Amino acid sequence: MQHYRPETLCVQGGYTPGNGEPRQIPIVQSTTFKYATSQDMGKLFDLEANGYFYSRLQNPTCDYVAAKIAALEGGTAAMLTSSGQAANFFALFNIATCGDHIVSSSSIYGGTFNLIAVTMAKMGIQVTFVSPDCSDEELEAAFRPNTKAVFGETIANPALTVLDIERFAAAAHAHGVPLIVDNTFATPVGCRPFDWGADIVTHSTTKYMDGHGVAVGGAIVDSGKFDWMAHADKFPGLCTPDESYHGITYAEKFGQAGAFITKCTAQLMRDFGCTQSPQSAFYLNLGLESLHVRMARHCENGQAVAEFLASHPKVESVHYCGLPGDPYHALAQKYLPHGSCGVVSFEVKGGRPAAEVFMSHLRLAAIETHVADARTCCLNPATSTHRQMTEEQLQEAGIPAGLIRLSCGLENKEDLIDDLRQALEAI
Repeated sequence: MQHYRPETLCVQGGYTPGNGEPRQIPIVQSTTFKYATSQDMGKLFDLEANGYFYSRLQNPTCDYVAAKIAALEGGTAAMLTSSGQAANFFALFNIATCGDHIVSSSSIYGGTFNLIAVTMAKMGIQVTFVSPDCSDEELEAAFRPNTKAVFGETIANPALTVLDIERFAAAAHAHGVPLIVDNTFATPVGCRPFDWGADIVTHSTTKYMDGHGVAVGGAIVDSGKFDWMAHADKFPGLCTPDESYHGITYAEKFGQAGAFITKCTAQLMRDFGCTQSPQSAFYLNLGLESLHVRMARHCENGQAVAEFLASHPKVESVHYCGLPGDPYHALAQKYLPHGSCGVVSFEVKGGRPAAEVFMSHLRLAAIETHVADARTCCLNPATSTHRQMTEEQLQEAGIPAGLIRLSCGLENKEDLIDDLRQALEAI
């Protein structure tokens, strides 16, 4: 169904019922699957046949939803994970192991920053962080002979910087490595990174894709465009025999279209078990069916709120790429011509103390460790999602201590502005 437009794919992608079959995707709430003979099941364990034997690796409900997300992104294969963190870890660890190196934008979600800088470092994987605004020379200098991937976010959470996908993809490809882009905030309705040269896309489906705060989840999508065998020396995990699967070479057996996701499922999901449940996948699919409608309202509300905040005397600065004066406005016009997202970051005059007063007076917007929901929510990242980062790291990531992240929901925009106005007046 990939030839259909995004609106149609949101509603009908991934699953086409046969005669007399359920119109909605079925919830296959089963851990195991029955086979007539050991030989039939053995073919699955040898990756010689398609099918299901244990839901830690694959489940039909999850695969239907993954197929929809792959179609929306224009990819060839996809898999669901238990969270967005699991998706980013799997996407990187699938090709980078002990002794390897990653180049990453410094302007990324705090949890992902910590994952790469601390946890993966304990696994022997080094990282060089670069500003999304770095010069071509600075970007080039970040690469090493053992670099295996470049990572960034389409719209960074919560700094709201916009990644120049085309430029970072060109740099990655010049060094024979893929560009991995977390597309959570933009969603494929707003931007399809594959169209601009990205090779792998990840999502925290917990955010806009779900849209209702009911199920944690993640997704990985492969473009099917990166030629692993052309750089076989860099990616032995994909291009040499896997003895745990009887010597299968993923890039040869499954080709560019399926090698990355097959290995990620057969090895990492098998060993780490970061599985999304069928029930969560079902909820996710309900959210996806209205994604194209909801994103338009999120963007409309975000734009209106950003314009209001930019004109208020008690606001120091506003970060929203939809504003003509924003440093990322030009990139947003290129990559996000239909609107970015509903998240607005801003600083009030008076720093952290003023921000605390502002947040304590909100009536409609709730203080939550969440974002990209149908309901408006608000957060001070420095004291919550990014609290593990030092003051220097916060500044490097574009997240000053007094920054407020406001996620505009689907309410009436005038009601949102009225709530912000009365909270600002309390400062």
